[in-house]
This record gives sequence, C-alpha cells and structure tokens, in this order.
Amino acid sequence: MTSREGSIDAPRLRRAFGRAAAGYDAVAALQREVESRLLEQLDTVGERQPECILDLGAGPGRAAQAMHARWPKAQVLALDFALPMLRQIPRKPWWRPGAQRVHAVCADVGALPLADACADLLFSSLCLQWVLDLPRALLGFRRVLRADGLLLLTTLGPDTLHELREAFAAADAGDPVTPFAQIQHIGDALQSAGFRDPVLYREHFTLTYPDVNALMRELRALGAHNARADRRRTLMGKARMRRVIDAYEALRRDGVLPSTWEVIYAQAFAPPPGQPLRGDGAEIACVPVSAIPIRRRSR
Repeated sequence: MTSREGSIDAPRLRRAFGRAAAGYDAVAALQREVESRLLEQLDTVGERQPECILDLGAGPGRAAQAMHARWPKAQVLALDFALPMLRQIPRKPWWRPGAQRVHAVCADVGALPLADACADLLFSSLCLQWVLDLPRALLGFRRVLRADGLLLLTTLGPDTLHELREAFAAADAGDPVTPFAQIQHIGDALQSAGFRDPVLYREHFTLTYPDVNALMRELRALGAHNARADRRRTLMGKARMRRVIDAYEALRRDGVLPSTWEVIYAQAFAPPPGQPLRGDGAEIACVPVSAIPIRRRSR
C-alpha cells in the first residue's frame, strides 16, 4: 500500500476535531458502538495483565477509562493529536487511588513519541483513516509494542459515505469524502510491518437522516470535515448544492436518507522476541549497544 502523503490536510483536520471536542459525545453514536465492539475483543488478552496500554486516537478517552477499569494496575496512555479532545477526559483528584493511571498525551499517532517495546496492548478505534501514511504508522505501532503484544484497531473503509460522494459527483461538485484504505491494503500493511496472525473483517452500518443538511451538520459536529488537500477551496453555490440535494433525494426510502459507513476491524500480534523490524520492504536489524564487542588497540 502506498502512502497517502499529501492527500489529507492534517492541520485542518486537527482544528476540526478540536472545535468538535465539547459536543463530540452527543453525536458520536456510531463511534461509541464501534468502540464498544472493539472493547469486547479485549478478551483475546486472556489471563495476561498488561502493564502499559496505549489508546491511540483516544478522543474524549472513553476506551482508555474502560481499559483502566478492567486493569486498574496498568498504566493507560490516552493519545490524541487534538488537545481539546483530551481535555474532555474526566480528571480524578490526585489523592484518589488510581488517579495517576490514565495519562493524556497530545501527539500524532503517525509518529509516536514513545520508547521501543513500551506497551503490551495497542487499542485504536476509528482513528487510522485520518493518518497520512498508514504503513509508516503501523511500523510505529510495531516498534512500541512488546513481543507478543496485541494490536486491536478499527478504521473506516472506502464504502463509507458513498451516497454522499456519488451525490456530489452527480452535481460535479468534487469529492467531499477523504479517501479511505481498502481492507486488503490494511492487511498488507500489517504484514509488511511484521505483525503476525492478522485477522480482519468488516461491517457495514446504515445511519439515516431526515435530509442532507442533517447529515452534513452531524459530520461537522463530529469533526469529520472534508480533509482532502485537493478539496474545493471556494464556496459552493446554491444551484450546485441544490443539485447535490436532488441527487441524494433519489435515495430516500421510508421518509429518510441512508448513509453507509464501512468499518474495518483488525487484530494482530507483535512477533516473538528476536524478530527484526521491517521498513521499505526490508528487514531492519536492531542490535543493543551492549552486544557490540569493543576492540582496544594496543599501544
């Protein structure tokens, strides 16, 4: 899979999610449902007690709090690139037990500022669709995950919002939807990064709306703006918007308009100790400095 570098306007996306932070939970019904289904897969961990857990693209931190409740002795890092989102995480008074176990980290999941092999579990729900370079991000996930550690993720697939995309195309109004990776590309990227035993599947959810404007308002409230770098930079005229609405209205059934969301689920493990990292199609040897013999020159 190739990088999507240049196809997403990351600063615009960060600002959009920051503005949406305060009202995000009120409109994120699908996001909560997908997150809940991914949390059910934590049973894969079995009897192991993870010491460090990363919630990547944590948003307001619901999953991070759920994992902290499940493993109260674990250190949980809630990482997101939008600081206002992290500020929605409830803060416990410092004197309460476990108050310091969930830490908010403002950073880009595509370039994790974390030490190698620092985490036992990586959890990421509906975040990777916004990453510029998916293969590079998964290499970073592999780097910070300890041997035999578990990766659980969901992301959006290319069928997402296809009705909206087709309505805009019919009105010659450009493409309002960020390009999302296909399931086979995600599987290839996981294997290329060195993950073992990847399991992927997808689900399609259909949400309904009274009209196109209601759908557009919800997307703005979620922060899911059109983040394409090649998006139309001028305002859309009323006539063209009317054509978009008319095209979408042709799909109306039982008084509502459908909106499809394709969700891809993936589960994989970091390889056992001794396996090299991979990058650019080649293996990267990692040798500790202590293992390098030092030859002293005689005088």
